[in-house]
Amino acid sequence: MLKAKCLDVCSINENKQVNITYLEIALSKGAVCLDGSPPAYHFDKGSDDGINNWIIYLEGGGWCENASECYKRVHMDIGSSFYMNKTTKFEGILSETEIANPDFFSWNRVFVRYCDGSSFSGDVEQVDPATNLHYRGRRVFKAVIDDLLHKGMMNATNAILAGSSAGGLATILNCDDFRAMVPNAKRVKCISDAGYFIHAKDSPGLKKREDRFAGVVSLHKLDKFLPKSCTSKRNPGLCLFPEYLVNNIQTPLFLLNSLFDSWQIQNSLDPCPGDEHGWENCTHHLNLCSSNQLENIKNFGVEFVKSLPQLDNASSRGLFINSCYRHGRNLVFTPRWNGVPTLANKTIAEAIGEWYFERSPFQVIDTIPDVPKNCPVCPQAPAMRLTALNV
Repeated sequence: MLKAKCLDVCSINENKQVNITYLEIALSKGAVCLDGSPPAYHFDKGSDDGINNWIIYLEGGGWCENASECYKRVHMDIGSSFYMNKTTKFEGILSETEIANPDFFSWNRVFVRYCDGSSFSGDVEQVDPATNLHYRGRRVFKAVIDDLLHKGMMNATNAILAGSSAGGLATILNCDDFRAMVPNAKRVKCISDAGYFIHAKDSPGLKKREDRFAGVVSLHKLDKFLPKSCTSKRNPGLCLFPEYLVNNIQTPLFLLNSLFDSWQIQNSLDPCPGDEHGWENCTHHLNLCSSNQLENIKNFGVEFVKSLPQLDNASSRGLFINSCYRHGRNLVFTPRWNGVPTLANKTIAEAIGEWYFERSPFQVIDTIPDVPKNCPVCPQAPAMRLTALNV
């Protein structure tokens, strides 16, 4: 049955290309990309009974934790709208095809481009005089939402804020604010895909993980925007780790992640002392791992499960925690969205649809395998590039 379902999804010709919208009006608000160019998004208008329903999807793309890293981005689409593609393909949760996206295909669907390096969270008034860099991710988020409100979202009945990787973290950080921006909507919920970056205090590489987020918080001056429920107890640099945030989020939130998140293992987990040889090859090709290296990866999965929020049967929280060795694009790649993986005999699309419309709760953690699983998708699917900027 699962094979047939995947073949059906894989046979869909997802060729909807949606044009870019440059938000020139945001320039007057100082809501700009790192290089000062206007933010941008792609918008496909809803139809029929979806005309007053909205999905806002936040693109990912890592973070920059110092001026040098941010400056590299001004010649890329993750730092300047001048380099963004003029069109992008809409599929997965953004698909207009009912068989691929049965619950949301007729909704207004928006893909928000990422160009600030701070998970849509920074707001520094002063422009860096040496580099002309602007740290304004929070302003970008608010300017885009404000523009969409004027394009009809103020009449929203249902709304979803979603995102993947750095965009998934942005979804967590902005979830309650988004809910406040659409106060008349009856149902507002958030979906974070591969945005649950863990602290993993007992796993090697702790200083690397802490230093990365501490740098992002310091450069983009996030300490004044991060929840005081966290910063009053911890160093602000730790308050980008979702495990210290999600219990205080009031808006319903769905966490979609792998407990063997490949980006986190490749870029945030270090080899155990004395086991450095071949570690990079191991994390990119698991069949090359030694038993000790594989044990390190297994322990990361244990730490991931330990970091998840205590649900206490709260149906407002959804969990789809799989064991695939992958990172992101589960929401906007149809063969993953409504194909592989499945948990409790449900695809991601089915699980999120049932949770969102409150047909039934979904809180499933796949802890049966203690090693990462290879979760192939359609044979014709392109190989995914795994780099530090692909989060």
